[in-house]
Amino acid sequence: MRTILVASSKGGCGKTTIATNLAAFYADAGKETVLVDCDRQASSLHWAQKRVDQSHPVLGMAGRISARGVAKIPEGCKRCVIDTPAGIRASEIAELLPQAHVLVIPVMPSIIDLEATEHFLAELQTLPEIKRRKFPVAIVANRLKPWTNASQAAVERMAAWPVPLVAQLRDSQGYVLMAGLGRSIFDYHSEHVRSHQDDWTPLLKWLKKHD
Repeated sequence: MRTILVASSKGGCGKTTIATNLAAFYADAGKETVLVDCDRQASSLHWAQKRVDQSHPVLGMAGRISARGVAKIPEGCKRCVIDTPAGIRASEIAELLPQAHVLVIPVMPSIIDLEATEHFLAELQTLPEIKRRKFPVAIVANRLKPWTNASQAAVERMAAWPVPLVAQLRDSQGYVLMAGLGRSIFDYHSEHVRSHQDDWTPLLKWLKKHD
C-alpha cells in the first residue's frame, strides 16, 4: 500500500480538495483506496460518506496523528490518502513520515499563504529524512488565476523553494460543487472538465514516479 500525506501549516489552502480528488483518482483507476481524515472538521470523511453508493467508492476513516498509526487500515488496500489537520507542525509530520511514502503541500497564491508555507518548509528541513532528501516532498500551487499578476508572482516564488513545484491547479467553482456531491474532477469527462484534469497530470506523474 502506498500512502500519500497531504499537509500544510496553513488552513484554507485546499488540503481536502487535493486529498479527495487524489483518492477518487485512484478509486476510479480500480485501486482499493482509503481516505483518512485527521481534521476535526471531518470534511474528507463527509465527502467519502456521500460517495458510498457510487460506482467507485472511497473508504473514509477518521484518524489521528500518532506514531502507532493514524488508523487501522484494512488489508488489501492499495492506496491511502491522509488529510492532515490545518496548522500541523513539523513535529507531527515527523510522527507520520514512517507511515507514508510522499508528502504533498498545497499552497494558495496569497502573500499570507506563501509566507506561512516558507516557515513550514523551514521547519520541515529540520527533519533528517527531508533534509537529506530521502523523503519525497512536493508543492502544489492551488486555486490559481493564471491571468493575474498575483498568481504569476506566486508561482515564480514557489518555484524558488527547496522542494519542487510539481503542479499548478486553476481555480474553479466546479471543485466546490463536486465536493458537495461526493464526487471529483476525475468522475466527469466533459471537455471543460478534461482541461482541469490536465492540470493534475504533472502531480500524478510525480506520484507514480515515487510509487
